[in-house]
Amino acid sequence: MDSAEQARGEKQVMDLLIEPLLARGLGKPRGFTKQADFQLMVAKTLCPKLAYMTPVNLAALEEQIAANPDGKGKDQMPIPNEILRQAADIQEPGDEASPLLRAVFAASLGADALAGDWAPELRRHLKKVNRKWPVAREVDDIKRAAYQARAKADDIRARQNAGEFVSDSEVQWLASRDAARRKCEAIRSLALGG
Repeated sequence: MDSAEQARGEKQVMDLLIEPLLARGLGKPRGFTKQADFQLMVAKTLCPKLAYMTPVNLAALEEQIAANPDGKGKDQMPIPNEILRQAADIQEPGDEASPLLRAVFAASLGADALAGDWAPELRRHLKKVNRKWPVAREVDDIKRAAYQARAKADDIRARQNAGEFVSDSEVQWLASRDAARRKCEAIRSLALGG
């Protein structure tokens, strides 16, 4: 996302999420005693981090938050982390929007994952299982999952090459894993400034 797209996205977050929630009478989240602190959080956290969302998904997020307000009087917005979590449930951020993914794939862990063909499973773990830097035990689990995935991929390719039956779902799975690997390579390239 270039700077012009980012600016447009941030304006959409203000226009389609923040302002409608305020217009509905929802106040700042708990923990924000000063209006200036709330405005700074909106400008520096919510708008930049949600700029990737489409207008329809921002409207869905606004509706969801408005229907489930926080606070004792049910008159407050959720805290920023909760808004970001709900947003990711509606529209997952792209890999390029994740500093964690960029950092992992820029590090030796990401290089090892690409070289060892377990990058798709590392990416899946970071996006779906645990959004934190994996510890040694988790890396072992990821590698085990990748071993099984590679065996499945090898089996599908061998059957394709032999002219044997391969189901559409197997072909789609193989294409999906190959696409995930390319995404991992692109994340590393982006993170390293390429």
